[in-house]
Amino acid sequence: MTVEHCIDLRCHPSTRPEAVRAIQVLVRRSASAELQMTFRLDGDIPRIWIPSPGLPRIATQLWHHTCFEAFIAVEGQPAYHEFNFAPSGEWAVYAFCGYRNGGPLANEMMRPHVAVRSTGSRLELDTLVRLDVLSAIHPHASLRIGLSAVIEACDGLSYWALRHPADQA
Repeated sequence: MTVEHCIDLRCHPSTRPEAVRAIQVLVRRSASAELQMTFRLDGDIPRIWIPSPGLPRIATQLWHHTCFEAFIAVEGQPAYHEFNFAPSGEWAVYAFCGYRNGGPLANEMMRPHVAVRSTGSRLELDTLVRLDVLSAIHPHASLRIGLSAVIEACDGLSYWALRHPADQA
């Protein structure tokens, strides 16, 4: 059975992007232990800095430019994984045992599949994360998933998330 949700991300109030109208994420969790996410950015795409496609590879500090993020935790557990996906195909995975208590994982087995489509008014980034590479528990557990995006446009960075609990993005 596949479970599917379409979720709107909200822009942090400290950033007012003119180039981005909206970001939605379609999240699908399949019975085959995969988490599929499609990030849909609607806006003036030529005004957004989108890194050129390249070979998929591990990279650092992707959040300094246009990238999309997913935070995945087993319900009731403080540990979580953070995935960063860049339109270039670059990616990063971090493992934390509590809030920001952890670091990067340089494990090619965790490499997400990333595909990008773009028009003048929409950028779509599809990604697929295999839950079984996170742990034996993840494929069958109830999960908490956080979603966010950092968008670099000609008018600066904007920060998008499900919610923004702090004054700073």
